[in-house]
Amino acid sequence: MTSRPSTSPASHFGAVVGALGVGLLACAAAVTFTGAAAKLELLDPGALVRWGLPLTTTAFQLAMALTIGLLLLGGMLMPEGARTARRFRVGRYAAWSALAWAVFGVVNGILTYADVSGVRVGSRGFWSGAWKTTWELDLLRDPAITTLVALGVAVVCLAGASRGVQAFLFFVAVAAMWPLALVGHAAGSDDHDAAVNSLAFHLLGVAVWVGGLLAVLLMWSRLGKGAADVVARFSTAATWCIAMVGLSGVLNAWIRLGGFGGLGSKYGVVVLAKIAALVGLGVLGWFQRQKVVARLRADRASKPGRAAFARLAGVEVLVMSAAIGLGAALSRSQPPVSGESPLNTTDRAFSLTDYPTPSPLETGSWFTAWRVEWLFTAIAVLGLGVYLHWVWRLHRRGDKWPIARTVWWIGGWASFIYFSDAAPAIYGHVQFSMHMLMHMGVSMFVPICLVRGGVVTLAMRALPKRRDGTLGPRELLLAVVHSRVFAFFANPIIAAVLSFGTLIAFYYSPLFYIALTTHTGHVLMVAHFTTVGYIYAYSLVGIDPGPKLWNPPIRMLILLVAIAFHAFFGVAMMTGTTLLAPDLFTVLDLSWVPDPLVDQQRAGTVAWGAGEFPTLMLAMLIAMEWYRKDRAEGERAERQADRDGDAELTAYNEYLAARARAGAAHARDDNPEHTVDQKD
Repeated sequence: MTSRPSTSPASHFGAVVGALGVGLLACAAAVTFTGAAAKLELLDPGALVRWGLPLTTTAFQLAMALTIGLLLLGGMLMPEGARTARRFRVGRYAAWSALAWAVFGVVNGILTYADVSGVRVGSRGFWSGAWKTTWELDLLRDPAITTLVALGVAVVCLAGASRGVQAFLFFVAVAAMWPLALVGHAAGSDDHDAAVNSLAFHLLGVAVWVGGLLAVLLMWSRLGKGAADVVARFSTAATWCIAMVGLSGVLNAWIRLGGFGGLGSKYGVVVLAKIAALVGLGVLGWFQRQKVVARLRADRASKPGRAAFARLAGVEVLVMSAAIGLGAALSRSQPPVSGESPLNTTDRAFSLTDYPTPSPLETGSWFTAWRVEWLFTAIAVLGLGVYLHWVWRLHRRGDKWPIARTVWWIGGWASFIYFSDAAPAIYGHVQFSMHMLMHMGVSMFVPICLVRGGVVTLAMRALPKRRDGTLGPRELLLAVVHSRVFAFFANPIIAAVLSFGTLIAFYYSPLFYIALTTHTGHVLMVAHFTTVGYIYAYSLVGIDPGPKLWNPPIRMLILLVAIAFHAFFGVAMMTGTTLLAPDLFTVLDLSWVPDPLVDQQRAGTVAWGAGEFPTLMLAMLIAMEWYRKDRAEGERAERQADRDGDAELTAYNEYLAARARAGAAHARDDNPEHTVDQKD
């Protein structure tokens, strides 16, 4: 009879308590060093708020990371079925950590209101003012949204979450971090979008890295022989997280420091301490991947190997927690570069869109104008890199991959980068016609190229299949493309209605103004229309596994109907006399756009004209498939005829002859006199 692993509270929660303690100590030390908790001369909210904000931020981020890590472990890393006592325990731990995440979020929101308003907690009118202001001010509303999501995750986990539910909640919790990036300590800088995007990547990397390792430690005594596989899989994810945290941290710090000169400030010293912690973690991670993981896999029951991993992972978690505490202190510290820009008062475009007014559009601007949108560029580069790596993996084992598909994929992402970073994006924030060009590019042209790249088919051939019931990238892709939800939206009629219906709803509603003036609105617009465009293109010319495509003639008919609706949209905008998003275009007063309404009508021309080329591409691809299908059926019929002596044609001719004889006999029966005359 085997002994059960230790189940004492200390063995389970010692790592969590230690991480929280180290994080709070590091935060307090950094706050003391930078003077972030110094008393204010005016509107001082009190020591409780000055010290409480960075400390609760540390606890908030650790609870968030632990929740995400536990959901990652239970949903995708543990090698068990969906309904086990072990997975149930992971879900229960995730519920309590999500509840702590929500509680710390509420406390942090209360302290933030006190800090913004300059009043002490509990003063007269404090609670009513806090409730009202929370939903009016972005600085309070965005973290409140994250807190509500955390509370929802806790409720679902307490109700009992299976493997699939935990995997879904993992992505929900990851998405809930986006509002935090919008109000982060670098979000108020001149390069607002770069700051928000880099902070979003930074939070994601830290949460998966720290939370995942902390979750593994929390469940270490219960993972059994599957511990080696869990650690190996998490180690792969951690490698990506190290790169993500390092690159995004450098970009975010550079924005706040304003150059190497800022490293000499107290803020810069704390940044250097975070960099040192990151480098140390990279070394520990490399040692763990090269030595400890290999030792665990070699002898899954080795107690020394398991103990070595627990010790090394414990040190990593403590260093990570200290880095989180330093980051929380930085969020309350004054950087060398002020977040306020003089453009806020001198540049109308910057005050409305967070982008400076570009120079007048000239012929050369189409090739020279460039502004890196880090979020979209990073996604495109990652998409290209992973695809080419998979192609190379096939090549190394002797398999071939069609060059045409690789060209399609590269062309799609290259076009996406151009439409996101070059002239269409730069001028699209202030000029309707350029915005429409960017929109048509990312919603119609780019998706066709990506669909023809056949990335799902490539992934199925390049990614290894997991045989222990866990969810890897391959399994997640298959689950998505074979799901009922995807089958519903990949119906060509539904996809066409969704594509062109949301197009009309977007421009003739306040959503258009929100997309032009807010970073979140712009990101959601690009993400939505690129995704919808991909599904629409897949429903017509897809080559990957998934719902069966309709016959080419029906798809061609749907495409022709969709062309008519798209033309109607373009003509309606060309002939419209009501300016859309007037609060933006009438205020900008650009010298090269004397009449915004004329430019809007020109946007209708762009929508009509620029949409014809992708439509022609779709029509040609469907026609080519139609031709190949008919030709293949003809060749198949010819081969069958050669094998059986054209039995099908012979049988058909005999059928016609029999029908002719039967018809003649029936005619004689109906006219017997004519028959007698013929005999006479």
